[in-house]
Amino acid sequence: MKIPLNSILSTILILICTALSGHAHSHAKPEHVVTLKQAHKGNLEIDTLLLDSYGRLPENERTFYLESRRHLAGSASARLTNQQIIAAAQKAGLPLISGPMLGHLTESAITVWFRPLYSGVITVQLSDAQGGQRQYSVKATTPGAAMRVRLDRLAPDTSYTYQLIGPSDQVLGQGSFKTAPEPGSKAKFRIAFGSCYHKIGIHNPNLMQLITRRGNHAMLLIGDIAVDDREARFNMHYADYLLRDVSRAWRDFAAHIPIYASWDDHDYLNNDKSGLQKGQISKAERRTMRSLWQDNWNNPPTNVSDRGIYFSTVVGNVEIIMLDTRSCRVWDKRDQRGSYLGEAQSAWLLETLKASKAPFIILTSGTMWSDYMSNAKDSWGTWDQPVREEIFSLIEAHDIAGVILLSGDRHGARGFRIGRPSGFELYEFEAASLGADSGPRAMAPDTSMQIFGYPAGILAFGELTFDTTLNEPVVTFRLINEVGEVLEEHLLDYSRLTPTKTQP
Repeated sequence: MKIPLNSILSTILILICTALSGHAHSHAKPEHVVTLKQAHKGNLEIDTLLLDSYGRLPENERTFYLESRRHLAGSASARLTNQQIIAAAQKAGLPLISGPMLGHLTESAITVWFRPLYSGVITVQLSDAQGGQRQYSVKATTPGAAMRVRLDRLAPDTSYTYQLIGPSDQVLGQGSFKTAPEPGSKAKFRIAFGSCYHKIGIHNPNLMQLITRRGNHAMLLIGDIAVDDREARFNMHYADYLLRDVSRAWRDFAAHIPIYASWDDHDYLNNDKSGLQKGQISKAERRTMRSLWQDNWNNPPTNVSDRGIYFSTVVGNVEIIMLDTRSCRVWDKRDQRGSYLGEAQSAWLLETLKASKAPFIILTSGTMWSDYMSNAKDSWGTWDQPVREEIFSLIEAHDIAGVILLSGDRHGARGFRIGRPSGFELYEFEAASLGADSGPRAMAPDTSMQIFGYPAGILAFGELTFDTTLNEPVVTFRLINEVGEVLEEHLLDYSRLTPTKTQP
């Protein structure tokens, strides 16, 4: 078999970047085991154990985090732009407060997010496998404020490396990525997904190294990620994000894999909390919470009417639709139409599905689409069955093919078929196993529609491989644990994901 030269060069480039970035995989063991119950407490003692859970940080980095956390915890109005944080970073000699983190990938562009320590011009130097170079510059005006640089005019399905260069020619950060295939092209590419890091998994390098080494183009995080039960204490949200950003495993991962993120209850307020729940959060606080979230992630831009954090974007031959299943809920309409997503998001989703031209659609929900687990606890089945039925009926009525449902929240990993009266079946995959250590049983009480199930306690991520090079496109789901074992592998032909193919 003759292998194209471009593929060889791309592979060599990825291997070199992997080696330089410490991606050679070996199964790391935690030095300090922190349980989920402890992580929810989020006090200084527990957060320090998490900081050192996979080896003690260099003293300058460790001191920076502890000094900054002390300042953030001491003032409700504290933010990462405060002079005390900047001074602590300068004293530690850090090139950046946070980042770089990749996001918003397309076939011709990608966005780099970071928090610079100094004001002045920052340059992103981009290199390809053929030796070509390009530069993009942005002026930082507020030290500690999140910044984004859009790298555009890139070639599709191509590997690149990059460096962030500071005002004094200092290398602030570096990484690599591969652009998406061109939409409509014959291509094969992978997207990883999962949920429930819960601060614990943010410091565990095992899964993150595997996701990178396996050549995934992007990572979808479907809630319960870095912030843990901080409610409306915005200063402690920033403290948890700083704990994320000093993690060596996370820094390396986010610099090489574009991240797409949505939130769930623990990111938003606390366990099972949502919307404008009485006594929990006001409209003004929710608006601040949403802005804080967007400030600390690198999602594609959105202009939704209700300022929710939901969005849609196209990556290669896949449209990714990530929903806000937390902040838009309407408590006084619980279990009625529009109560789960809110009216604005529900209408937006139906229109987005109808307008999609992508061969495949990934549709994510922070909690389960199906009602099989935990009696649909805190999910669609106990909040908004009418809109869920509208979504599924629209997929069938408009013959929207290639839809795959992803979900999180219920710790563990499971797969389900969701049957329709027509005989068509939707497929739901859940990999809520990035870091959690407790949860419901693996199998639903009724297993007739369950494809597989693993209990909480395993560490695993989901992976979708889309292949449009064949006469009939296929998508392959895999569940992969932290030592690289493929626990589950299920191939779905396009005809199985096409409503009219199974209708009488």
